[in-house]
Amino acid sequence: MPARDLVIEKLAVSADGSLLVDAQLRQESALLFQPGAQLQILRADGPEMLYSGNLAASLRIAWLPRGGYRLQCRLHDLALPSGDYRARLILFAELARERTALTEKTVPFTIAPGLEVERSQKPVWSLQSLPGTVPVEDLAWSRGHEDWFFRHFDHAALVVTDYLLQQHPLLKGRILDIGCGDGLIDLGIFLRMQPEELVGIDPFRGYERLPDVLAENGLPADLLEDPRLRFRSEDANAVPYPDDYFDVVVSWGSLEHIAGGYAQALVEIRRVLKKDGLLFVHPGLYYGALGNHLGEFFDDPLIHLKLPPEELRDAVLGKEPQRIDRAGHIATPAEYWQWYTELNPITVSGFEQELRSLGFEPWRVAVRSSDLVEYTPELQGFPMQDLATAELYLSAWNRKP
Repeated sequence: MPARDLVIEKLAVSADGSLLVDAQLRQESALLFQPGAQLQILRADGPEMLYSGNLAASLRIAWLPRGGYRLQCRLHDLALPSGDYRARLILFAELARERTALTEKTVPFTIAPGLEVERSQKPVWSLQSLPGTVPVEDLAWSRGHEDWFFRHFDHAALVVTDYLLQQHPLLKGRILDIGCGDGLIDLGIFLRMQPEELVGIDPFRGYERLPDVLAENGLPADLLEDPRLRFRSEDANAVPYPDDYFDVVVSWGSLEHIAGGYAQALVEIRRVLKKDGLLFVHPGLYYGALGNHLGEFFDDPLIHLKLPPEELRDAVLGKEPQRIDRAGHIATPAEYWQWYTELNPITVSGFEQELRSLGFEPWRVAVRSSDLVEYTPELQGFPMQDLATAELYLSAWNRKP
C-alpha cells in the first residue's frame, strides 16, 4: 500500500491549560489494518524530544475502511513552559502483517508567555469519522463478539493465522478453505496475509452473499476484486486441483456438515496439500456443548442426547428459533433439522486417530471444555471426555511420503 493512500490533510496544535493535537486524515485504500499513530513533541530549534506517545496505549483500532477521519490527542501529562515547539504525527499500519510507517507531518506551535501547560493526567486519544464515512462506532470490531462479521472476519481469521499457525511463511503461498461458507474468514485471512492464492470452496455458495455483507458493514466491494482470491462451488470429496498444489488447507466448522461422512474429504485434503504443508481444522464436536447446532432452539446444549429423535424433530419444526446474526442468511426450521440430521458425530479421540492414520502430525492444539456437565440418566452412556469437550482447534503437518 503506497504511503499516498493515507494522508494527513490537516494538523494543528492548540494550548489552553493542556495541549490538543488535532489531525484530519484521509484514508484512500479499501481497508487499512491496525492503524496507529505516534505523537512526538520536540523543541523548535533542535532534535530533543520532550514527549513521545502512542495511540495504541489507549485506543486500539482493528481496521478502517476508505474515508475521512479526525484524530485528536489531548496531552494532560506534559509540562511545557512558554516557547516554540514542533509536533510530529507519524501514522502506521499493518501491511501484510508487517508494522509499517506510512506517513508523517510536522507542525510548529507556540506556548504564549504566561500560558504554561501543566502536568496532570494521561493523554486522551479519540478517533471520529468525518461526514460521509461510516462511523467508527458502527464498525464490526467496535461491536465485538456479539457481531457475526467480527467473529469471522477478525476473530476466526486471526485464530487461524496467528493462534494456530503462528503467521507461518506457508500462509504466503497457496491456501485452500474447505467449506468456506460466506467467505468472511477467507477474506480476513487473504487481506491480512496477502497469499499467492486463496481458494474457498463450498457447494452451497454462501459466499455469493459476501458483497452484500461487506456493504452492510461499511466496506467497499473492491475488496473482492483481487484475482488471487477466488470462490468456487465445489465438493470437498472431489477437490478440482492437482496433487501437492496447496501450502495450507483450512477447515473451519465444515467437516461435521459433509453429508455421508468426511473420510474422503480428509483423503482429498492430504492429496492436494503439499508434503509438510499445514492443515488447520476446527470441527464441530457432536457430543459437546456446541455440537448439535440447535442452540437457537434450545437452552439445554445436550438436548439432542436426551430426547428421542422424533420428539427432537417435532420440537425443532414446531417453533421459530431465537435467531442469531448469520450475516444475512435466515434459515428455516426445516433447514436446521436437515443440517442436524447430516451432522457427523466427531469426537476428539476419534478425529485424532483418523488424522494420524493419514500421516498428519499434530503441531498445535487448543481444546475448550465446558465448565460443568451434569449427568442426567439419559447421558450415562456417553464418555465424560466427549460431553465435557466443547471445541477443538488443531493445526497439523502433512507428513506424507
